[in-house]
Amino acid sequence: MAQNAVATAGKKPKKEKRSQFSGMSKALVRRETISAYLFLLPSLVFFVGFVVVPMFICVFYSFMEYGLGGIKGFAGLDNYIKLFQDPIFHKGFLNTVLIVVIAVPCVTAFSLWVSSAIYKMHAFTRSFFRCVFYLPVVTGSVAITVVWKWILHPYNGILNQLTGTAGFDWLGNQSTAIWFIILILFTTSIGQPIVLYVAALGNVDQSLVEAAQVDGATKLQVFWKIKWPQIMPTTLYVLVITTINSFQCFALIQLLTKGGPMNATMTIMYQVYDTAYRLNDLGYANAIGVILAIIIAIFSAIQFKVVKTD
Repeated sequence: MAQNAVATAGKKPKKEKRSQFSGMSKALVRRETISAYLFLLPSLVFFVGFVVVPMFICVFYSFMEYGLGGIKGFAGLDNYIKLFQDPIFHKGFLNTVLIVVIAVPCVTAFSLWVSSAIYKMHAFTRSFFRCVFYLPVVTGSVAITVVWKWILHPYNGILNQLTGTAGFDWLGNQSTAIWFIILILFTTSIGQPIVLYVAALGNVDQSLVEAAQVDGATKLQVFWKIKWPQIMPTTLYVLVITTINSFQCFALIQLLTKGGPMNATMTIMYQVYDTAYRLNDLGYANAIGVILAIIIAIFSAIQFKVVKTD
């Protein structure tokens, strides 16, 4: 008996494995799981039907010789070979990357600067500025584009009236057209990030900020060491969403330049539309769409890797 007691005492007690659902019956867990999936089912059906299935269809048609009359035959990799040899695609790719590289950092930095300036204001003033900056998002890109088209009109536009350059076509000039596309995209993209950053800055732990200020930290040190890490998830979201929107820039170009002059504002997204509905080459358009999706995925993966966040 003594030996058994000693042996038992020398053994470490086994830790009981407890489920995260401990205390709940299996029937209750099963019922709640089924209920959760039933609530998710409508969104899942729409996601599969309108996102996943069209993606597979796009990839399938990219390997076909396909026009508005239907599938004419199997093209293999011909569409992709043609794509990488296409000078218009090369120009569209460079323009798209230029738009993303300039617009995304500018939108993110400007939105953060404006948010930092207004989030400490009185509630009414803060709401007013958020409303002003978010108005272009609610109004829609088409309406904003029409206004900009009037501003940049060669003869009746307010820009030429103010600068004394009546007759100069800003959107018809190869050296200026792409920059105005970036400017207009910038003005229509800052609304949502500002609203998100104001909310994120309002959720920063103020006790840490006050402690740092008591210790003599400067405003820059407080922002970089305390506020910036806490708003990093919002920054990642803003970067990814703005990048995707910049890659998919279409309405501005369709209404203002149609890819001209001389493909100066051609983008990958607009080439997909132009190839499908003007040139009647849906197979090639799907191939361009597949490459665009891959490029967006690569850019997003890089952002997730660089902006590390939990």
